[in-house]
Amino acid sequence: MNDVIIIGAGAVGGLTAMELAKRGAHVTLIDRHEAGREASWAGGGILFPLLPWRYREEVNRLALAGMTAYPAVIDELRAAGHEPEYIVSGMEVHPEFDTDVIRSWCETHAFPVEITADKVWLPSVAQVRNPRILGAIKQWLKDHGGRLLEHAEVAPIQAPQGRISSINAGGESLQADHYVLTAGAWSRDILGTHAINRDLKPMRGQMLLYKTDPGVLTRIQYKNDFYLVPRQDGHVLAGSTVEDVGFDKGTTENALQDLHRKAGDLLPALRDLQPIQHWSGLRPGSPDNIPVIGRHPEVENLWINTGHFRYGVTMGPTSAKLLVDLMQGLSTELDPEPYAV
Repeated sequence: MNDVIIIGAGAVGGLTAMELAKRGAHVTLIDRHEAGREASWAGGGILFPLLPWRYREEVNRLALAGMTAYPAVIDELRAAGHEPEYIVSGMEVHPEFDTDVIRSWCETHAFPVEITADKVWLPSVAQVRNPRILGAIKQWLKDHGGRLLEHAEVAPIQAPQGRISSINAGGESLQADHYVLTAGAWSRDILGTHAINRDLKPMRGQMLLYKTDPGVLTRIQYKNDFYLVPRQDGHVLAGSTVEDVGFDKGTTENALQDLHRKAGDLLPALRDLQPIQHWSGLRPGSPDNIPVIGRHPEVENLWINTGHFRYGVTMGPTSAKLLVDLMQGLSTELDPEPYAV
């Protein structure tokens, strides 16, 4: 496992590159645009599966393990002089909610919770500022000898004898021992004729950003599939939509108005403010939010780590470790079978 090429430089690709580099691999990380500027950049950075009692355990295992792994990742990035703005801000969930279901889930998973008639308080939920942690990972990789190749679109993979000999990235032919696909919503196109039997597709999410005074909001707020995420400097993110519109990254006036109304209802201080930014990202949608992690069934030196839907940042550290353990033939802490290609 000396030389590894990773295709896709979002959170999952970057964290996979870190894991490989720490184990001695020579890593090249490739992205079709600037590294970390697609779905990972666009997200809110909540390190928690929002309402986990609604998800299958395959999702929760990865997400909660990722949440647990983050402090060590953050310490490593900070020790190298990079600040990802990791905060344990907690999250409040507002009605409607099923008290019995939530209490049962939290007891089963030993997850701290306080439940009253008007809210559920989850004090251990953390967040990161997505652009900052992506920038920190990118710089860490450069500091540790990794190669970053940006603005290099990868042509569909060719493996006529069940093995990749090279890929074409931005017109350049590149060779490695192993190839890892972490291209999110673009993974199916890159796989080409080697596409796997999984419904992976782009799902658009639109977000708003507000600027308030620091301290106006200090906890993540969640209500009816909508959330607000406070940053230390007073910025507040509001999101998000979930839209099946193909590769359309446009923003819409209807979404802006709907998100703004919900933001004002949840935090009245936002009603008279206008959002300072409105953007969208294309999440790698997958059935039941379950990602694909493992070796390609027909291409022996191709590995896949994609389809994390809304939780690429959250699941990233654990997905990376699981994949690299599989690449090295090691035993894994999580059962890999539910995520197998």
